[in-house]
Amino acid sequence: MIKKSIEEALNKQVNREYYSAYLYLSMSSYLDSINLKGFAHWLRVQAREELAHGMRLYDHLIAMNGRALLQPIEAPPEEWKSTQEIFEQVYDHEQKVTAMIAALMDLALEKKDYATAAALQWFVTEQVEEEANALAILEQIKTVGDVPGHLFYLDHHLAKRE
Repeated sequence: MIKKSIEEALNKQVNREYYSAYLYLSMSSYLDSINLKGFAHWLRVQAREELAHGMRLYDHLIAMNGRALLQPIEAPPEEWKSTQEIFEQVYDHEQKVTAMIAALMDLALEKKDYATAAALQWFVTEQVEEEANALAILEQIKTVGDVPGHLFYLDHHLAKRE
């Protein structure tokens, strides 16, 4: 049986994962509106991953005989100044998620909930990839700057993400 403090923390993280999906969908919509379909596609795929992360936590709650309690999801921003600003926020957001997962891991270990700690290890590893991917795109955008032809090259490359 799952401890109440772990159940509450995991429910909060489910909400955060769904907020991440909302944030990335909002970014995707904005990029679609300025005809950067590849960047939009990359973020849409990222949003689907965040939904899957939320479900992974949801399923762990259920498997541990806990209850998933869904709360309202905060509305994300809708406008950005540039593609670079978007990916600065993506990278910053992924760093925040990494800190959230670390705090969950700390709590699981403190409460000696080794099953939850084992489940969270997947997220620890996943966040290394999430941060690296966001940073790589951000660095590429910084390298090419606001030169439309260069951004369109990156856009074409990002459209290939599955």
